[in-house]
Formats: sequence, C-alpha cells, structure tokens
Amino acid sequence: MKILSAGALFLFAASLAFAQSPDPAGARAISLHAGEIRMSILTDGLRFGLFAGGREIAAPHSESGIEVNGAPLAGISAVGCSAARCTFVAKSSGGDPVTVDVHLTEHHCVWTIKAPAGSSVVVRTAGLAPAYGLADRAAIRHRDNTDLTGIVDDHLLSGIEFTRLASNFVIFPRQGMAEVLPWPGVKIIHLTKDENAQGVAVADGPVTVHYFFGTPHEIYAEFARMRRSSGYPLLMPKYEMFGVGWEAFGALGWNTNQQTDRESVDRYLALGYPLKWIVIGSGFWPAEPAEMHETTSFGLWDKVRYPDPAGLIRHFHDEGLKVLLGLRITFITTGPFAAEGVRRHYFLEKNGQPEVFQTGWPALPCYLLNAQSSAAVDWYLGLVAKWKAFGVDGFKEDFYGFGKYDLRDDKVDPINLRLMQLGYDLIERNGYLASNGDLQRINDFNYDQDQDRGPVNALALAYSGLPLVYPDIVGGTFGEKHFSTAESPAMDMYMMRNAQWAALHSSMSMGQPPWSFQDAQVGAVLLKAAQTHERLHPYIYSQAVRFIHDGYPWTMVPLPVAFPGDPGVYGRENRTARGYEWMIGDALLAAPLYGDDYATASSRNIYLPRGKWMDYETGRVETGPTLLENYALPVAKTPLFVGGTGIVFEQAGDAVVVRIYPIDKDAHTEFWSSDGKTESTVELHVQDWNHLRVTDATTHRTVPWKTSRFAVEFVLAPGHSYLVE
Repeated sequence: MKILSAGALFLFAASLAFAQSPDPAGARAISLHAGEIRMSILTDGLRFGLFAGGREIAAPHSESGIEVNGAPLAGISAVGCSAARCTFVAKSSGGDPVTVDVHLTEHHCVWTIKAPAGSSVVVRTAGLAPAYGLADRAAIRHRDNTDLTGIVDDHLLSGIEFTRLASNFVIFPRQGMAEVLPWPGVKIIHLTKDENAQGVAVADGPVTVHYFFGTPHEIYAEFARMRRSSGYPLLMPKYEMFGVGWEAFGALGWNTNQQTDRESVDRYLALGYPLKWIVIGSGFWPAEPAEMHETTSFGLWDKVRYPDPAGLIRHFHDEGLKVLLGLRITFITTGPFAAEGVRRHYFLEKNGQPEVFQTGWPALPCYLLNAQSSAAVDWYLGLVAKWKAFGVDGFKEDFYGFGKYDLRDDKVDPINLRLMQLGYDLIERNGYLASNGDLQRINDFNYDQDQDRGPVNALALAYSGLPLVYPDIVGGTFGEKHFSTAESPAMDMYMMRNAQWAALHSSMSMGQPPWSFQDAQVGAVLLKAAQTHERLHPYIYSQAVRFIHDGYPWTMVPLPVAFPGDPGVYGRENRTARGYEWMIGDALLAAPLYGDDYATASSRNIYLPRGKWMDYETGRVETGPTLLENYALPVAKTPLFVGGTGIVFEQAGDAVVVRIYPIDKDAHTEFWSSDGKTESTVELHVQDWNHLRVTDATTHRTVPWKTSRFAVEFVLAPGHSYLVE
C-alpha cells in the first residue's frame, strides 16, 4: 500500500472538499487556510468569502467573485489546490481561456487573473463599510467625507479635476482588511453597500488584486512589502524638508525676482520664522520670448529678474536654507531642448510622432517627457543638473492640467525616484502608490475654495499610505489674484486657522506675509504656528522614518486607523461633524478647528479615545473614551493633546529634548535622529511620578532632568537609549 506524504494527503482532502462540499445553492466549495485567515471559494462564479478566527471579514458577492468583460466566468474547474493556494481554469463569456490563481498567507491574499489582452477584469466581494483611501480621488470636488462608501468609478485615473497623487488602496479598519490592484492605467472601483470591487478597464497582462488582513500595523506593513516588491518604493525623506518653508508664489505671485525673493525671505527670518527651505517656483525663467515661459528652461534664468542667481542661492545657503525650483515634464514645442527631445524620441509619441498636448501650464502647446523610457529619464536628469550647477538643492514637481488625456498614473514616478536617489530635495505632487518624495503635497489650497476639502484630502493621503503630507502654502496663493485679497475679519481668521492646521502636518510653508495684515494678531498666530512646527520638527521627522521602515502612517494616523475597534472614531471626518483629528506618532493627537466654518467657529466637539489625554498647552487632563462637547479652541491655541505613550521629542535651541508626560506608567517608543539612521529608545516603568530616575542605558549613567510644561524633560544624546523608573 502506498503511503501519501502530508502535503499529498492535504491535496487529496482539499480535492474531496471541492467534490463533496456543496453550498446551499449546490455550488462546490474550496477552503483555504493561513494562520487565522480562511477563504471559502465557491465554484459558482468563483464567489469568495474571507474569515478571521471564525469572524466574517467579507462576504461573497451575490453574483460572482470575478468578472471578465462584464460577465462571470464559465466552465470553472480547479487544476490544483493546496492548503493555501488554488489554480482554476475557466472561460470568459466569449469562450476565451482564463486562468485564475489565488494564494493565501497569514496577512495577505493575492488573486492573479490571466485573461486575453484587452479584456476588462474585476474582482469583487459583497460590500464593506466604512472604506478609506483613494488618495486625491477621495477629495474630488463635491466629496466632503473621508468615508468612500458610495463611490462608483469605472475610469479611475489621475488628472480628473485636481487628482494627481493617485492610489486605489482602500482600507476597511473595522473589518481588519485592505485591498489594492496595482495598475497605472484606467482602473475600476466600486465601493457600495452591495459591492466591493476593484478592476482594470483594459488588461495588457496579468491582473493582480491584493487583500491584506490583521491590525492596521500588520496591514500597512504587508502593503509596504507589496509596494516595494512591485516597484512602488517608500523612499527615505530628508530632515530639512520637514521644517518650515517659504514659497515665492504664495508670497509674491508672479512678482518674483532676485530682490523681492531676498527681501521677503530675509524679513521672515528677522521676525523669527524658523525657515529651513524655500521654493522659487515661478518667474525665474527668461521672460522673452514666450517659448521660454516654463520650468524646463534648464539653466536659463531671466537676466533682468535674476542677474546673479548663483549669488542669490549662496546668500540663502549662508542663511541655512535649502533652495528649490519648480519643475515639470512639459516642453514647449518651440522652446529650448524640445528639438533634441523630438530627434531622440524622448517624448510621448502617437503613430510614431511626438504627441502635442495642451495642459494647464504652460499656456503654449507642449510635449511630455516619456518617463517610462530610461534613456529619456537619463537625458532629462542631465538637463536638471544644469540647475545644480547654480547650487539648486531640489525641486517642487508640479505637472498639472492634464485631465482630458488618459495619462498613466506613474507618468512622473521614474523621474521622482531618480531625483530622490540623486539626493535632491523633492516635493512630490504626481505619483502612484510609491512614496517618491520628501513630501506629498495636496492640490493648491486657496481662500476662495471649499475649506473642508483640505482636511479630507490630507487624511485621504494618510489612509492611502502617503502620510508625508504638505498641505500647501499657508494662506494659499494670494499673488494670483483669484480672489479679493482685501483684508477682512474673515481673511484674518482664515490665515490664522489655516496656519494652526498646517503646523500639525509633516511640513508647512509661509506665503502671504504677516506684515501685509493690519491686525497684529495675524502675525502673532502665524509666528506661533511656525514655531510650534519647528519645536515638533524632530518628533514629526522621526515618525516619517518609522513610516519608511514599516509602512504605518505614523506622521498622520487617522483615528479609525489608530483605534479601529472604537466605534466613537467613525463618522466624524466630514463637513457635518468636522472631526478632523489624527495621531502624530504614538503620543500626540491633533484636533485643529478647521473647515468651511473657520471664520465663525470657536469650539469643536473633540473625541478622545480610551486612555488619559492632556491638553498640550493647559495641562488639563481628560479620560477617554469621551466626547468633549464645544471644547474651546481660541485661534491662538495650539490644538494638540498628549496621550498614548506620552513621550514626545522636541527641538530646544540646538538640542533635542525628551519630554515625558504623566500619561502611561509603562511605555516604550523609538526616536530617529535627523540623519534618518541613528535610533534611540525610551522605556518607562514608573510607579511614582514624584520620584524618578532617568538612566542612559547606553552609558549606564544617571541623567539630570527637570519639569517643564507639565512634563519631565531631559536632553537626548543621539543613538542613546534611556530608562525612566
């Protein structure tokens, strides 16, 4: 008698289950297992359900789990199954062969569908809610809620209205599941009460759909691994870009020149603004002829406006500032370098000829660099080096106004990747799935716009695994004159509320100068907001490094991600409740007063999850879970609470200090220094807050400490670890 191996026995058992386990409708079923995750697949349309420890995560779709060309598959049969993997062969409704493979691991399931080229492919379950993610698409005009339930989009692609940072990652924190279909072309997304579907409109190769399971930490870690292995990396950002910046377009509009740039920046510095970087995004190129009006005039400056650009940049470098220019992939057809690009076939082509585009900028017809061509990218980076010769440190990438063209979501990604690898500072505005910049900027955010869009947009990026959010220039772009810039109480309040909201992001920048406002409180609040951000600069950057390591959105953790089991965190990120709150790291909760009622509101209902929470400025302690109704938030107040580990790292003069609030007696956290490589840890085991000993665990020496602003404080030595007892 032949003895079967354990694997063969399981395969035999699985085949029996396939043959003998009908569901109530008579369809045969296969069950796959990995850890606590179980998947039940019905051969009737490959409908599948997902379970964790016996709890249903997602129910099967009522009609089919996979559609090809709008119809369920037919003639489905399993050709090989194991404990956690199964392969099926089937036919589309048109009779074409289709192969489907499903592979389950403890925190990850991958469906791979091979259908004839040109087919549409959709993978789906029954509906789940609430759902979060989709990057810029979540904040498309008329969307005023981070919850995506109800979205049906059969043409999901960046460029529509202000969508530029693209992602089809969706997380369901309540169910402990997330999903994504990596595809830079036109995608399909349905998030309704009946259907949760992702797909592609036109397949030109295997289609893979990824499902992730577990806690949010486990989900984002698995998502990060998938991103890296699929060519969508998370790149280490640079410390200086997490400080306070200045943008010429916000401060000066088109009136940028060597004198105005220098005068504005120097005045900000003299007033105490802790600037670390500046952007000259417009008007530096030659004013004449019109063909030169671009950000691809590599190395060519306007000789009247910028007679000594190298000297100007040296001046800013002497002040400790990084200097960035605007940068795009558009080449005016009759402008400099265009003829060379055409001759070498470095631009996007149609029928063998370079395609001509009319985009938001430049105003003249242009070509687009083909970033999928490595030779074209090499040529482009050679041109970029012309700016480096003047001392330029980096770029604000800002291609926009291409919505009428179906351009790939990753049309700029290869360039941003190379710029980061070459060490340039980079503000990323276009991208797909990858974190390919030091910062991710939401679309231009102005006084005349819906102010609820900004918080929804920023939180949507964080949900999508793009949490290094830069919320654009404080005050927007006054210089464009798109709205009345006459000072009014509403305008004053806008500037102050916008600054307090922006200060709690990965980065913020100054624009419309405080000295242009007669109300002295405007300048005082703007300066305080900038100084708050600078004080938290090391803490926020450390969270960015943590994000790069494990994929969790540490710099901006929406409360449904931070506290998925707490029913009180759901249904608040909308224009009704305006509960735009998030965790920064494991110790700070941001609760800014922001939204379209910025000019009239003076309080918010603030939700605090389980645990102790201390008002960052007053020291008042609350115990959650609780809703603080009508909590006063005067415009000058820093809208922060300390909770969680209670361990915060702040800049104090030239030193970084550890600040430990009496929140949690047993806690542990990590800190990454400004080089992104040097790690420190702090561990608490406290019985009595009145009698503490701080020990440098690296040198085994006692560390002096003091009490300051409701916290125990001591100076951190980079790379050292500390024990507080």
